[in-house]
Amino acid sequence: MPIRVHDTRRREKVDFSTMEPGKVSMYVCGVTVYDRCHLGHARCYLAFDLIHRWLEASGYDVHYVQNFTDIDDKIIHRANETGGDWKALVDKNIETYYEDMDALNILRADDYPRCTEYVDDMIRITQDLIDKGHAYQTEEGVYFHVESAPEKYGALTGQKIEAVRSGAGGRVGATGSAKKDHKDFALWKAAKPDEPTWDSPWGPGRPGWHIECTAMSMEYFGAQFDIHGGGHDLRFPHHEAEIFQGECHTGCSPMVHHWMHNGFVNIDGEKMSNSLGNFWTIRDILEKVDAMVLRFALINAHYRSPIDMNETLLKDAERNYNRLLELYVRVLKISMTSQTVVDLPHADITSQQSLSRSLGLIEKMGEGFAQAMDDDFNSRDAIGKILGAVREITKTLDSGLDDADMHAFAHYAVDLLEETAGAVLGVLPSREMALAEPEEDPRRAEIADQVELLLIARSEARSAKDWPKADEIRDELKQMGVVVTDTPDGPSWSLE
Repeated sequence: MPIRVHDTRRREKVDFSTMEPGKVSMYVCGVTVYDRCHLGHARCYLAFDLIHRWLEASGYDVHYVQNFTDIDDKIIHRANETGGDWKALVDKNIETYYEDMDALNILRADDYPRCTEYVDDMIRITQDLIDKGHAYQTEEGVYFHVESAPEKYGALTGQKIEAVRSGAGGRVGATGSAKKDHKDFALWKAAKPDEPTWDSPWGPGRPGWHIECTAMSMEYFGAQFDIHGGGHDLRFPHHEAEIFQGECHTGCSPMVHHWMHNGFVNIDGEKMSNSLGNFWTIRDILEKVDAMVLRFALINAHYRSPIDMNETLLKDAERNYNRLLELYVRVLKISMTSQTVVDLPHADITSQQSLSRSLGLIEKMGEGFAQAMDDDFNSRDAIGKILGAVREITKTLDSGLDDADMHAFAHYAVDLLEETAGAVLGVLPSREMALAEPEEDPRRAEIADQVELLLIARSEARSAKDWPKADEIRDELKQMGVVVTDTPDGPSWSLE
């Protein structure tokens, strides 16, 4: 089955193709480093981390570039507010960016260009656009003239330039701007007092936001490349501006073969914003939630779908992630009990032999995992297949296998989980970390004695077939936030 991707420009799912067989050129718009990263950034870079991982697992050699916008109005304003140097602010926030992404187990891109390293390229492209009649100079700087290429308007959003023209009214020039048209956007901004500037043919100034990504993507990939990604909010104006600039500069269309955009994150049904008091930095949320639980929660949705982050979502993610992690630790420990591994029976979903049938079911779930990821990187369906495999693996481990089969099956389960939940979904720790003794949760220590007494009483009630009493104890444990799992070695418990 070929990989299928939803292309924003074509507005449909299409077969994934690359300009060079076996190789992928992928550019994703990075952060403007005026502050710490927030939950929306986590969603975006997790989405493209999954895409990166699955393409490589599928045999592609991926060249992944993600930029830093290290000069911008927000950076200048924040530096002025704090009385610090803008370069020091940028360096600090880039350092914390790496810390946050590493915590979420997001693989590093191959290159992280900073826009200030490519100002000469931006000047060269801007001058070429002026020479070709697509841009013009004013006392405010240089603007791209959208009406010079009206056929490109709305390439990603579907907006019609005719509707914008008819609705413009008297806005053009009404605000005192030197722009010819309200749709035009800045390529170069003339210098203002107390702002960093660079020399240019149009006087000192600094680049506009949109021209940055055009210069950097072309430096790495040339006039065309395979994937351009970013958040849903970047489609307009940022990415459409890139189409105007890049395609008018090179004369090559399309500049990007597959445009991909991830969905928003809302908090309890509302857009995340400082004014609503629900703005979460990654650092804020990781003080309350384990990093892998947050990763699990954010990838347990299709990358193009919006996510409503709330306590219920995080609780569900924690419960399901803990089931996965506990099974992984269990099969790891079993796999280490012997050096000899026997052959498992042939996987056959129709077999009367239970182990053969279970292997068939698990392999079918593994195939479903791959099909889900091939279908526009559908991580939600892929996680569903993994959780199904977790249930079947647990059932098989508890079915009374002999020692040799148990050991061989545990090896098989470890490989399956590491190839899927580990290498692709990125939610498994290293073997060393998984087997390390965890620090005791103070909440667990506080109620441990009471829980153990209740579990003994529950076992006695179950032995005596006093089901009402057993149910009463179960409900009491549930009210304490305790989840009980019955195993062949007796009940185990964890906190919700």
